[in-house]
Amino acid sequence: MSSQAPPSARPARAASRASRRRRRRTRPLTVVGVLAAVALAAATAAVVTHLTGSPTSSGQLVAPSSEAVLTAERARATTGRTVSRTITARPATVDLGGRGVNTWTLDGTVPGPELRVQPGDRLRLTLRNQLPVATSLHWHGLELRNDMDGAPGAAGSEIPPGGSFTYDFTVPSQPGTYFFHSHVGTQLDTGLYAPLIVEDPAAPRDYATDAVLMFDDWTDGLGRSPDQILADLKAAGMAGMTGMSGQGDMPGMDMGGMDMGGGQASPLGADAGDVAYPAYLVNGRVPENPYVLSARPGQRIRLRLVNAGSDTVFRFGVGGHRLTVVAADGRPVKPVDVDTLLIAMGERYDVEITAGTGVFPLMAAPEGKDGMAMAVLRTSPGPMPNPAARPAELNGLLLTYRDLYPTPEDALPAHAPNQVITLRLGADPTDYRWTINGRSFGDADGDPSTNHPPELRVHQGERIRILFQNATMMSHPMHIHGHTFAVEAPTSNGVRKDTVLVPAMGTVTVDLDADNPGQWMIHCHNAYHAAAGMMTILSYTT
Repeated sequence: MSSQAPPSARPARAASRASRRRRRRTRPLTVVGVLAAVALAAATAAVVTHLTGSPTSSGQLVAPSSEAVLTAERARATTGRTVSRTITARPATVDLGGRGVNTWTLDGTVPGPELRVQPGDRLRLTLRNQLPVATSLHWHGLELRNDMDGAPGAAGSEIPPGGSFTYDFTVPSQPGTYFFHSHVGTQLDTGLYAPLIVEDPAAPRDYATDAVLMFDDWTDGLGRSPDQILADLKAAGMAGMTGMSGQGDMPGMDMGGMDMGGGQASPLGADAGDVAYPAYLVNGRVPENPYVLSARPGQRIRLRLVNAGSDTVFRFGVGGHRLTVVAADGRPVKPVDVDTLLIAMGERYDVEITAGTGVFPLMAAPEGKDGMAMAVLRTSPGPMPNPAARPAELNGLLLTYRDLYPTPEDALPAHAPNQVITLRLGADPTDYRWTINGRSFGDADGDPSTNHPPELRVHQGERIRILFQNATMMSHPMHIHGHTFAVEAPTSNGVRKDTVLVPAMGTVTVDLDADNPGQWMIHCHNAYHAAAGMMTILSYTT
């Protein structure tokens, strides 16, 4: 991958943090925890209930290039406008705000170039691959045509070194905050991501500033490369994971912790992530030299928050301000006021604030980890905020999924499910291998049906209920390509999302309409969990 500094070149404070982590994270999993995990695993074996209609385990798969996919594309409303872009994936030296790193980028910047379109536009984006390995682009959160999804192994192919591919599709009708990123291996943990905003030209603009804040956990060029970290994790196996054996961690690995800062316990529990990052970024910059958003006092500001990180849930807050949450994963919600929110990998939130007078930190604290990401809101002269200071808002009223209600026009209509599918999220106790219903993606042993399991075969027009049942001691942000779903009680009140954080040893129920034919990935948006197997395919069949 990109050229790397040796592990010994990391800042001394990173080593100190690792030492503190090892001292406080050697609590072994209790017998009660082991028995609970075993009981949950036994109780939640793969289950499919066909409530109406014919069994979906039979029939032919609906291929990404099938007539059904083309028919769905032709049915989408269009503006008649074409947005054409060319973007190059290439190695580059990037300044992260005083720290230069060699990494992989889109057009030489981190994040890549912001793209704004409108519903019904035809987007024709050509990706030229100047990387030494194959890559792709996935359009995260968009309910687009299947063959343009950019998810090798389900829909689309890798673009070889020196090759190019034109993604050509009608932008779906839902305005909102999205992003696009590589969907090959651990490449998300480099600079191969960029924001995508679908603007609503008919919506009233009741804010003066519209800004994207992309959060990221960063290692490439500062610590070990993502591929090296994945190799380390696989070499250590689950024996290196707190909650599996209590053996502590290894260089470049972070086993999480209960203390999220300020003396409070983290909602993520004892295991917040697998990787200890040397830096955390907002819009590609470290907190010592942050991205600055300028505004005037009293202005209404819309902040589009995107977690492009690979292993880190961030806690976001603005010093001296409350947040009004107005959208989640690109879908509108009934406005709700909070002080702070958690944003998992792959999630997006739109929040609005009324700017005060002064210089304010826009803080993104890595939940359960050491460090901080920060941008700055400036409305008047004054000194820069101290990135080491934690604003009180981060310990204030925390948004939960239960606080989120869809707007009436966006609520999923009531309908009895045609199928109820249980997806058990698990792990091989002897290896760094993450599973769904006991299988790791790609472990087919020559049988291609492993990647298209029978319990995940659906028909066009069905209402599908999915139970994400987490039998591990880590939370998992589960993402479904090409669809949104309603998060049901008791977790939420029907809020529409495409990524949901499933808590450790917990269950989340979601409902979706099978209205976008093709082959679609379902996976954990922790890049290392997905690369180690926590991925499967929602397969439409005839």
